[in-house]
Amino acid sequence: MADEKKEAGGVDRRGALTLALGWAGFTAAAGAMGGAVVRFMFPNVTFEPPQQFKVGFPSAFAVGVSEKYKSEFGVWICRNEEQIYALISVCTHLGCTPNWLAGENKFKCPCHGSGFYSTGINFEGPAPRPLERAAIKIDDDGQLLVDKNRKFLYESAQWDDPASFVVFKA
Repeated sequence: MADEKKEAGGVDRRGALTLALGWAGFTAAAGAMGGAVVRFMFPNVTFEPPQQFKVGFPSAFAVGVSEKYKSEFGVWICRNEEQIYALISVCTHLGCTPNWLAGENKFKCPCHGSGFYSTGINFEGPAPRPLERAAIKIDDDGQLLVDKNRKFLYESAQWDDPASFVVFKA
């Protein structure tokens, strides 16, 4: 009797189930391939914070180290009696992010123990050179503008460059 249905153009349950599973598998594979093609058209992109940014007015910074912009922009804004400068928060040993220890008045790298004075000069640990400074200036609106695209190295006598600091006038 089953043979009669097949000859008459009918499909038995087993054939219908096999056909349905085959089409489901084909549809899933085609969907996966389509998803892969779409993903290929939109590559992974790393979004980084801007390299130029304003940090406020010079009078807003007290003598010492401000950690306000460390997590967002990767810099400390430092002020002594004469200057304001921006230190880039990357250890010169292997690129870890040092911590500011206000009680000890120093930066200390948690990875390998490098220590830096508040000026950025290295004095302990494996760091081969001082921290780098970013360019800083007073913008047209009176705010400090930091530019991490320009870096200044102490060992190259670049910290004397007027673009590496702002003279503070109280």
